[in-house]
Amino acid sequence: MVRAPRRRFTYSGRTHEAADGATLLAALAGDGVSPLGRSTRYHRPRAPFCGIGQCAGCLVRVNGRPGVRSCRHVVADGDRVESEAGWPSARFDVFAVLDALFPGGIDTLHGFRRPAFAVPLYQRVVRRLAGYGRPPDPGSETAIAALPLRVDADVAIVGGGRSGRAAAARLAALGVRPTLLDRDRSGPDLPGVDRRSGVSVTYLPPPAADGERPYTLLGFSEPACGVLVRARRVVVAVGGYDTSLLFDGNDRPGVQSADGALALAAALGHAPFRHGVVVGGGTRARAVLEALGPSVGAVVAPGEIRPEVVRLASDLGIPLYPRSLVLGTRGRARVRALALRARGTGVGFSIDGDAVVLAHRRLPNAQLFFQAGAKMAWGGGPGAYYPVVDASGATSVPGLFAVGEAAGVAEPFAAESGERAADAIAGTAAGPLEPLESVTRPGPAELEGYYRELLAERPRGRWIACACEDVRLDELLDGSSAGYRGIEVLKRYSSLGTGLCQGRYCVPDALLVLSLLEGRPPSEVGYLTQRPPVHPTPLAALAALSGALSEDARP
Repeated sequence: MVRAPRRRFTYSGRTHEAADGATLLAALAGDGVSPLGRSTRYHRPRAPFCGIGQCAGCLVRVNGRPGVRSCRHVVADGDRVESEAGWPSARFDVFAVLDALFPGGIDTLHGFRRPAFAVPLYQRVVRRLAGYGRPPDPGSETAIAALPLRVDADVAIVGGGRSGRAAAARLAALGVRPTLLDRDRSGPDLPGVDRRSGVSVTYLPPPAADGERPYTLLGFSEPACGVLVRARRVVVAVGGYDTSLLFDGNDRPGVQSADGALALAAALGHAPFRHGVVVGGGTRARAVLEALGPSVGAVVAPGEIRPEVVRLASDLGIPLYPRSLVLGTRGRARVRALALRARGTGVGFSIDGDAVVLAHRRLPNAQLFFQAGAKMAWGGGPGAYYPVVDASGATSVPGLFAVGEAAGVAEPFAAESGERAADAIAGTAAGPLEPLESVTRPGPAELEGYYRELLAERPRGRWIACACEDVRLDELLDGSSAGYRGIEVLKRYSSLGTGLCQGRYCVPDALLVLSLLEGRPPSEVGYLTQRPPVHPTPLAALAALSGALSEDARP
């Protein structure tokens, strides 16, 4: 049966079309639809940020199901799509007045306690104004019900990037048939590899003390098919991501990560902006310039700009602004300009741009290592927690390996790190190995001096520390001044890191800020307890998995 070349769907009552296999985000972005929703507490406009299914910027309601990531949802004919927040629409929301009425933030955690008789009314109002959307429509879950997928594997590889595919190919060549769990649905299969595409692993508990396959991996395949994998060994090759930066209006539509800009450009066939400003001076900034250079209007860097980026920008005629503080965005519906200040001089200026692409700091997806109980260490340079590994990628947990970006291996050696892990698993490693080049280094993170300079005078404006939960930087500063110390305590004080991104985009900057406020290294500020799931998982998938796990427990 020949599939129709176009898919018709509705968004907020209007009919749109999508190419066969296109994501909902690509279709809406191609039609100029933005914003897609509003933030949870202040109803600030929300637009896509990460583009890879890890933030809360593109959540919509599809066929009565809330919290669907439009960047992950492949359009089906007849889909009914609505915004989760905003009345009468996401573009014009009357509740946006809250952002103007409460410039210091709404204290929903500690306020609304007097007079006591009004507390129930307060709570009703807060629940109505805040949150990610309404509960699912009755019967919507039956439309996505699916039997769980169960896999038994000798080696499970989580992640289908360069290092994960290299590990899988080497194992297959050595006579070991691995199972490759890849979030990406595209990409070629590998000979001798059991590739499971579209699978997100959300829970990797420590291995069982006994049993033929001590590892149990839980996850799901879009939209809600539960996945259960039993494995003897696990290779985690989940890569990294481009994170956020603190400045006034850092959640305004048009601010996006390099991941988001590159992913959306690949889907659209052109840059998602006309005159963007790239923030960063290293490898990721170069990748954005190589792919989207004609649409880039300027390159801004918190520190120095690497020579290869200087050469590329010079060839494209793009002006450079090294060692600049990013103070804030300007604009109403979306970014129109970026306010800057030269570091150390106090001279402020602004540059025009319709997008801000954050390509300054790339961090590892480390959540699965925390879940599995692997030993972690703070790495200077990027400033993040990385698993402690040997030269073959083996972690402190027997049978668990880390490769590629997730292990802190520098990009040119990602494939070799996967091959080394495969050799160690197959028992073919030859002699002692020298450690591969790492992105980490001793000493402070590159942004510590940058944030020290910014905090020297208390930032003014709406600096969003946690976009998922609308936590402002002011709340972190106030909590620290009140004596709350450590990231876990500040999380409970402010709710930072409790949103759908699981702290990916807020905790890295919060750790650096708290380190400066508390006068101790980030490693002593701590980290949030990593509770499953790593990615928000449909309850239908979890319910199906509970049945599969119950069957395993039967004698």
